[in-house]
Amino acid sequence: MKITLISLSLLLAISCKKEKSKTLQNKSSDNDTVTLKNDLKIQNDSVKTIADIKTEYARLNNLLISRKVDSTKFNYNCDEKEGEVILYFQDKKLAAVKDFYAEHSHFSSSTTYFVKNDQVFFIFNDETVWNFDDGGTPEKPETKDDIKEKRIYILNNKAVQCFEKNYSLRSKGNNTNPESIPNKEIKCDIDGFMKTYQLILKNRNKRDDIKCL
Repeated sequence: MKITLISLSLLLAISCKKEKSKTLQNKSSDNDTVTLKNDLKIQNDSVKTIADIKTEYARLNNLLISRKVDSTKFNYNCDEKEGEVILYFQDKKLAAVKDFYAEHSHFSSSTTYFVKNDQVFFIFNDETVWNFDDGGTPEKPETKDDIKEKRIYILNNKAVQCFEKNYSLRSKGNNTNPESIPNKEIKCDIDGFMKTYQLILKNRNKRDDIKCL
């Protein structure tokens, strides 16, 4: 019975997080909203500046939101970590990669890598730890999500600017709008993200579930 309850809780957490992840793409990088013309065309120039990153991010994000890209996916189950990887393509070229996983310890993570000319130029990551909040009833408990977002700007395979934002969302409501919370610049460390990205590329042609990346 205990195992069944744990599995059910994990399934609910994954389902809930996937629903939330659908809205994450609507968030801009560092609150940048760019109106673009011809946003369905792949530009031939490379990403050379922070301004280029913001423009290209907005273009690709538009495509993801409007579902104007092709995609493939595979799942993985590694110890207590269950994950899903989605690879997005525009004109058969890799445009973005999303890696989502959840753990039994009330933790989940979603990372989206934005790609141009086979190079990652922007990473958006959010990590969520949820707990039961004060109040509520056994039949209808209240929960709190503690969320950490990271935005990483990359040029020539090197992180050049990184931001972090922390906030909480309570199921009972009266939450602060996350968009109103400023980003804090932090020291860049992308080794872990890029290691995972390379493992994803090694498994990009998988169609069946795998154990670990």
